[in-house]
Amino acid sequence: MGNSVLFICSRNAGKSQMAAALMEHFSDGKITAYSAGTNPGGGINPESVQVIAETGADMSAGTPNAIDPQVVATVDRVVILGSEAQPTFDSSVRTERWILSEPSDEGYTGAERMRRIRDEIAERVRSLSYDLGQ
Repeated sequence: MGNSVLFICSRNAGKSQMAAALMEHFSDGKITAYSAGTNPGGGINPESVQVIAETGADMSAGTPNAIDPQVVATVDRVVILGSEAQPTFDSSVRTERWILSEPSDEGYTGAERMRRIRDEIAERVRSLSYDLGQ
């Protein structure tokens, strides 16, 4: 599968969904982006949907998913967002972990918190898209 990435977080309700939507958007669909969670939640974080829409990307149709071993086996990269998710899978695919800052530690809440998380993820996604050849 040429130029593809799987983003993993714990609940697959915010951060990994945001990263996948941003990757698809920034690469104009040239990089296939998947997202999954180690403990998928029941729905997508509405504030995440809102702040991603502000970039022109769309994650409104996303649903939390468990990690699919077939996807892991075929992507070029796996990115684990945060320290909470501890996925276990057998794979030789290149894997990296992005430890993100937590804006609530600085008093940010709601949409402003999500914008700060989005901006940090966006910066890393842009760098990764270049690394994957876009």
